[in-house]
Amino acid sequence: MKEILIYTIYILILFSILPILFLLSLTVLITSGFPILHWSLRIGKNSKTFYMPKFRTMNLNTPNIETELLENADHYYTKFGKIMRKYSFDELPQIYNLLNRTMTIVGPRPALFNQYDLIAIRKKLGVDKVLPGITGLAQISGRDKLNSAEKAKIDLEYVKKKSVKFDTYIMMKTIYNVIFSKDIKH
Repeated sequence: MKEILIYTIYILILFSILPILFLLSLTVLITSGFPILHWSLRIGKNSKTFYMPKFRTMNLNTPNIETELLENADHYYTKFGKIMRKYSFDELPQIYNLLNRTMTIVGPRPALFNQYDLIAIRKKLGVDKVLPGITGLAQISGRDKLNSAEKAKIDLEYVKKKSVKFDTYIMMKTIYNVIFSKDIKH
């Protein structure tokens, strides 16, 4: 019964953001061309890989590494890319991962396939035993300012405290952080 309720909520979210998804898709298409989405290889529950869609915010020739590791990252952004990232619009296609149950709304943010240190620390701590989330405790606790060890420690704290009340707090704090661009470097 709980799974049906969760899935119903995800369907309602999808229908409520469809007009936004359409407008953002059109904006990416007009300003950057195809492809509209970037499918990022990520590490999920039990360290299994999956693909996570994001609106494409970087040019096609961008190396597949963390943005903060790019030399002169501004050179790689599409015309609308930096704005989309600032307000996390690029994350909206991840509704796909909610529907196919490779992600949840709140949980540890899925690591890129090549973030080996973060993946190893999370596995050691058992953080990889839960579904990754679109947002999480690390995202509201420093996001881009945290190193891998700090993220994994905060992710473990989330796993220990996980509850509906805590998830609701994280979602509300995420909305605040996105509106005010708090802790977002790129």
